[in-house]
Amino acid sequence: MPTITPFLWYDDQAQEAAEYYVALFPDSSIDSVSRTPDGKTLVVEFTLLGAPYRAMNGGPGHEHTDAVSFQVDVDDQDELDRIWDALLADGGRPSMCGWLFDRWGVAWQVTPSMMGELMTGSGDPEANARVFQAMMQMQKLDIPALQAAAAGR
Repeated sequence: MPTITPFLWYDDQAQEAAEYYVALFPDSSIDSVSRTPDGKTLVVEFTLLGAPYRAMNGGPGHEHTDAVSFQVDVDDQDELDRIWDALLADGGRPSMCGWLFDRWGVAWQVTPSMMGELMTGSGDPEANARVFQAMMQMQKLDIPALQAAAAGR
């Protein structure tokens, strides 16, 4: 059966990025590092949260964009804060609605695992609209504030 593996292109920071991501998430590892004949890192195969990824040092000219992002679902505000802060560290930049760009320019979404339920699960269009409006004002998502919006508080 075929598989799909996200493959990220870096100028020359593939191993640094992979090691950073692996340290951030449980059930993660560096699986292999392929090198050029002169010993430089070429391709890093790694696992994040049990899923395979690859990163390559391909040189400049291929910037990451927010057209592709990695969504991380978390169960509570402490975990959301931890991952958000770590991905922003050392030069990342926040965006809106839970999106951010890490220091390598890779786009991430850090979202509560109950976001779908908060956005549409109540069956109450007014509650759903309140959650949406609250989210649209946030950079880092605030789970208690989103829950309060759903409840009409």
